[in-house]
Formats: sequence, C-alpha cells, structure tokens
Amino acid sequence: MRLIPLLGALFGHIYCRQTFAGDQVLEIIPSNEEQIKTVVQLEAEEHLQLDFWKSPTTPGESAHVRVPFVNIQAVKVFLKFQGIAYSVMIDDVQVLLDQENEEMLLNQRRERSGNFNFGAYHTLEEISQQMDRLVAEHPGLVSKVNIGSSFENRPMNVLKFSTGGRKPAIWLDAGIHAQEWVTKATALWIANKIASDYGNDPSITSILDTMDIFLLPVTNPDRYVFSHTKNMWRKTRSKVAGSLCVGVDPNRNWDAGFGGPGASSNRCSDSYHGPQANSEVEVKSIVDFIKSHGEAKAFITLHRYSQLLMFLYGYTCTKSDDFDELNEVAQKAAQSVTSLHGTKDKVGPICSVIYQASGGSIDWSYDSGIKYSFAFELRDTGRHGFLLPAKQILPTAEETWLGLKTIMEHA
Repeated sequence: MRLIPLLGALFGHIYCRQTFAGDQVLEIIPSNEEQIKTVVQLEAEEHLQLDFWKSPTTPGESAHVRVPFVNIQAVKVFLKFQGIAYSVMIDDVQVLLDQENEEMLLNQRRERSGNFNFGAYHTLEEISQQMDRLVAEHPGLVSKVNIGSSFENRPMNVLKFSTGGRKPAIWLDAGIHAQEWVTKATALWIANKIASDYGNDPSITSILDTMDIFLLPVTNPDRYVFSHTKNMWRKTRSKVAGSLCVGVDPNRNWDAGFGGPGASSNRCSDSYHGPQANSEVEVKSIVDFIKSHGEAKAFITLHRYSQLLMFLYGYTCTKSDDFDELNEVAQKAAQSVTSLHGTKDKVGPICSVIYQASGGSIDWSYDSGIKYSFAFELRDTGRHGFLLPAKQILPTAEETWLGLKTIMEHA
C-alpha cells in the first residue's frame, strides 16, 4: 500500500501552532495485524505531528492519538477509508489544559494563606519549596541530596529518608516523561507520607530502620518547566548539532538493549534514543549515583497512564531468571493497589504487557544487579489521557503508596 502519497493528498499543509485548541484525542481500535501495521505507518509520518499517547500493539486493543485540529477531518477520512474503527476520546485538548491551568492558579492563591495542597498540580519551584519544607520539618529523617543538574542547569535534588548509618537503599523516581504530571504530585504525597508515618506506621518504620529511601520527584525538570506552556512533551531539552529537533526520550536512553526495538534513531521522534546510552545528563546523573551507592535493593519508577505494574524485560521478550518471584511480588502489589479504591493494574513484563521497548530504566537497574525493579503506570486507562484531573491526585497517590509499600516490604 502506498501510504505516504495517500496521506500527502489528504493532509496538505501543516501549520505551526502554539496551542492545542481544537486538537482531539482519538481512540483507534485496529481489528487485525494489517490494521495495526497501517496505524504504525501513520504514526511514523512525523511531519503530520500526530502524538501517539498509546501505541497499537494487539488487535482489538485501543491506541490513543492526539490529532492537530488542522488534520482531524483528514485523519478520520483516512481511518474510515481503511476500515479502522475509531471514536473521539477527548473533544478539545486545550479545554482540558485551560481547566488544569485555572485550577493551578486558584490553588496558588489558596496556598498563599494556607498549607501546601497535595491534591493539586504544582510548578517546579513550588515542588522544590515543598521539598525544603519537608526537610525542615523532619531534620532527623529527611535530607536533600543533589545528584547533578539537568541540560539547562536545573538541580536534580533527591529526598533521602534515613535513620542514620549506611544501609541498603530503595530508589524511587517520578516524572521522567514531562507530561505525566500526576507522577510528580504522587511522589510529593508519598514523600510526606513516609516522613509523617515513620514512628507511627509499623511497616514504614521497619523499612526505614533497615533501609534508606531515595526519592527523585522530578526526573526531567527542564521539560517539566516547558510543559507548563506546552504540556504534551515527554523528551528532554538537550540539543544535537545539525538537528532542529530537540530532546531525547530519557526512558530509551539507558544502557539496556540500547538502540533496539521500540526506540527510534530519528531525532524528531518522541522515542528517539539519543546518540548513545546515557547521553542525557539526567539519566547519567541517576546511573552515577546508583553505582556510587552500590547497595540498591529496589528500583521503582512512576509513569502514567494505563494502570500497569510492570517488570523486566522491555528490550527483549525473554523471561528473566527471577520472573516467578517478580511476578508474585507484582501481583501482590497490584492487589494492594486495588484494595483501596478498586483500581485494577495489569501485571507482567514490559514486552508482553505493552510492547518491546529498549533502553528503559528498570531493564538497566535489573541488569545492574537490582533485582526488585518495577515500573508503575498510574491512572487512568485513557479517558483523560495525560490530562488527569487534579481531583484524582490524592486517590492515585494513596493507592500507589500501598503498592509501593508491598514491594518495599518484600525487598
């Protein structure tokens, strides 16, 4: 099938846009492998500026794609012509973004005369201020550790929870993809929960008496700042000589099957893996810190969306030597998540639960000797996409914490 000429005739000129006004998110459901290939080809036409929030993997399962306003009708005509089922999942992306921004402004006014609101989204500066407050309120338990700086020289600060002495560590990070705002909010709530519950909750007290916890709330600070003006970005802000396209997918940049399936060599792709493994200073800073510590027992990363709890591998579909144990731990953690609000996570290796994806963080951590390496994909399953309403932050954080604690107790 000659897809490119057909698309060229359908789509015409692409305009530069500063907002997402009129953009829609379509739910596309390929019914067979041939239709999956057609949708994948559509995704590859990067000049069309289609933003796949969830890629097609299995016949009958949905893919989610944000379509620029100028291309909506053409994309719908194309899908109809190919006999591929679709529906409108989000009618106007900018409307949801505007609501999100209005909530943030309202919350900022409230917080000037009150306490920090964990049920709201915050700027990087506000997150940093809350981290400082947490350290000040719990000086004997919480400290701030700088592990490096981002490409644009923003500090990468980690919260360390420790009762003293050198102990094995649990690593927890959030926000490696900038547009996944709820992961940062969840990480902040969890940080406060850990600090507040030590000495009161027997489980977290036991964990911190034997291990330290290192928590990085914002792994990709440059893009997070940028996302407040253009929310849909996931990559870093690094620049490559000779290319107009900016950034690397930081979760394709780790030294684990680097450059393999599920990662792109195209600098303009959202899944561009970078010029070499650990080329992104944000990734290298974590790698260097974990290696220098040398005693990490668990490595857990928070993403969204899709409600998944995954373990290795991503870069290969071969089961790991520890598959049975990791699957058992993940199943128990998923049950803990479900126990609070009924949210159900799909459990399994990355390669089978979503798709083959090379250069991911938990593959690197496991291959580096950290057995208990897991990735959470938080709420929801697609209704709001990356634009999860702020009212869902607290229930998301609460249920995620139960899953995390189950893994920490096992480690």
